[in-house]
Amino acid sequence: MSHRIIYIEKCECLKLYLDNIKIIYNDNDILLPISDIQILVIDNYKSSLSIPLINKLTENNVCTVICGIDHIPKSYILPMNGHFSQSGNINKQIEWDNNRKQIMHQKIARAKIHNQAEILKVNNKSQDVINKLYQFENEVQIDDVTNREGLAAKMYFRELFGDDFIRFDEDVINAGLNYGYSIFRSLISSIIVAKGYLPNLGIFHRGKQNMFNLSDDVIEVFRPIVDHYVYNNMMEDILFKQEHREALIQLTAKKIEIDGRKQTVNNAIYVYLESILKELETSKDVYLFPKPILYDL
Repeated sequence: MSHRIIYIEKCECLKLYLDNIKIIYNDNDILLPISDIQILVIDNYKSSLSIPLINKLTENNVCTVICGIDHIPKSYILPMNGHFSQSGNINKQIEWDNNRKQIMHQKIARAKIHNQAEILKVNNKSQDVINKLYQFENEVQIDDVTNREGLAAKMYFRELFGDDFIRFDEDVINAGLNYGYSIFRSLISSIIVAKGYLPNLGIFHRGKQNMFNLSDDVIEVFRPIVDHYVYNNMMEDILFKQEHREALIQLTAKKIEIDGRKQTVNNAIYVYLESILKELETSKDVYLFPKPILYDL
């Protein structure tokens, strides 16, 4: 199984050589077996990629992320065909029962709030806020008509990052959050495609111009993982550094607990996604979600 996470910042050209990526820089060549790669992040907007390499990356379902001049991921490369039963899976996805989707959204919102509370707990934050989040978790209704998810997020971010923090401001904290979320989103999208489903047909997210609605549903319970890293490593920084980008990518190379067992993040996403799909397509109560704390391999 592919396992390597490759971050490329200095490179003139990437080409296919047999079943390897050939990385060309300053007249030096580096060869990396494509079958070993799980995530490839190209963080040099001047680099060029060959068409044969792009096709080989998609054949091997490598999660390929391309960053812009600001180092933030701008594009993902995903295969058109990801699974032998793709057509059947897409038909099932289109026909997902609306009531089941509403219940699933409720469960995802509760799990997200639960993981946010857990992150506050491990970082020794206000017990009153933690208790309030657990209360909001239990109060999430169908369609979240009382906006418990939004209220929890507001309290959570302010408790974690301070009263002056505003989500989507242009600062180093938001840069770290956006970068980390994008890496997880790209990995989740590649796994959705590998299972023969479409990332743009979501459960709750329904943006007409969003190609990753389902990915944005799935990522919710994983976001606190990124929050935890940013809080513990970037609060005192002014600039979004290369070391932060590399560390955020490496979060996906660790282990996480799901269903009572420690799995790699990649495997945990598979298990989590499978529980969502099975519940949507069989109405069985099998939903489970990962805890937000990471462990080294």
